[in-house]
Amino acid sequence: MLFRGSSFHTIDTKGRIIIPARFREIIKDGDKAGVMISKMDKGLVAYTFEEWRNIEEKILSLAEKSESMRRFRRVFIGGASECLCDKQDRILIPVPLRLYAGFNKGIVLVGVLDHFEIWSRENWENENAALDKDMQKEDVRNEIAKLGL
Repeated sequence: MLFRGSSFHTIDTKGRIIIPARFREIIKDGDKAGVMISKMDKGLVAYTFEEWRNIEEKILSLAEKSESMRRFRRVFIGGASECLCDKQDRILIPVPLRLYAGFNKGIVLVGVLDHFEIWSRENWENENAALDKDMQKEDVRNEIAKLGL
């Protein structure tokens, strides 16, 4: 199953967000439901536990030991947090991740096939504006055209 679509939500004062019904079935792992969340591009990325294990295996198998890859591992894996659903189908976003993503009240959940992303509304609007700007570039339009779109 894949994550698709986007929806606008709020984060409560304790840092909890409701997981949309269309995502809840995907994030169930046996008798528990939840995701591994980390930071990327001024937003948060949320992976199923199974997909997270795959990512960790890929990262471990890389022979690349460059300074930038070590830094990526340190920040991406070191900053990750397991977030389990409570009885109201909410997950608690830890404070460091909320601060990184600039969450205040309004957030956007965006399905991106193998994971979903959680953005502050402001950062989501900036991301959309960046795409609009990129779409003016011929090389970007050519890459998208290769998809048949």
